[in-house]
Amino acid sequence: MHYIDINAYSRKWIFTHASMPVPADDLAQIKPLTQARSATLWREHISAQSPDADHFGSGDWPNQDKNWIEKTDWQTAWDGDDPALPEALAEFLTWEDNTPVYFCYEKYNLIETTWAVFQRHWKNFLFFDDGPLLIAKKKTQAVWFQSDGTCRFGHRE
Repeated sequence: MHYIDINAYSRKWIFTHASMPVPADDLAQIKPLTQARSATLWREHISAQSPDADHFGSGDWPNQDKNWIEKTDWQTAWDGDDPALPEALAEFLTWEDNTPVYFCYEKYNLIETTWAVFQRHWKNFLFFDDGPLLIAKKKTQAVWFQSDGTCRFGHRE
């Protein structure tokens, strides 16, 4: 099995916090991956050497400026009352609602969900903003969220 039960997930509270609770139907579609599965996907799609965004090396695609098209602010939208994804990201990520996406906090902590669920609850995912990446396995587009309230978006190799 590739998933751990959401109730056993150490960061479950980001999806059940009183200020932004995720409805049960959507919560069931937020699937934390086991450490082993997380590590495999991280190695295959993010980095074979670096355990997290703070340690990306020159050979890691996220650390190469050529892969990034634009930088935009996400913090202002996160702080606001509108639940919508920041406009620049919504325009860039034109994935189908049922596209499986991976929110990658670090090598041993990835979450799988659908694009539709992520769009509805992106603010929950960003309670932890220490360099997570958003990718879809069969798509090249990627978003790298920074703790300074900005994110970079572009294409991964």
